[in-house]
Amino acid sequence: MAKSMLIISRQAPWAGPAAREALDIALAGGAYDLPLAMLFLDDGVYQLLDDQAPDAVQQKNLAANLQALPLFGVEEVFVCSASLAQRGLAQSGLALPAQALADAQLRELLARFDLVVTL
Repeated sequence: MAKSMLIISRQAPWAGPAAREALDIALAGGAYDLPLAMLFLDDGVYQLLDDQAPDAVQQKNLAANLQALPLFGVEEVFVCSASLAQRGLAQSGLALPAQALADAQLRELLARFDLVVTL
């Protein structure tokens, strides 16, 4: 039986390669039917915003990768409610449906998975 994996994305979309790498890992794992989920935490919540401007920093838009997650079997997408609140963001403004979790729920989520990858 395949081990389950939680990918935690903590970096803003254009702060470096970590955001893209987290999505690439999720898409690759999903293509191989690995049981996995994604959690957006800290500045990683900015990846879920609808109004990205990648051209301003000469980057490619991550929106297509985010929208492809369910197509690759990554149907569990979570976001830290405290991270949203600390940044003045609302769950309703996210480009991708994500289940908001409180701190206690985050601990339960981490315990559910065999492997946790943080980028």
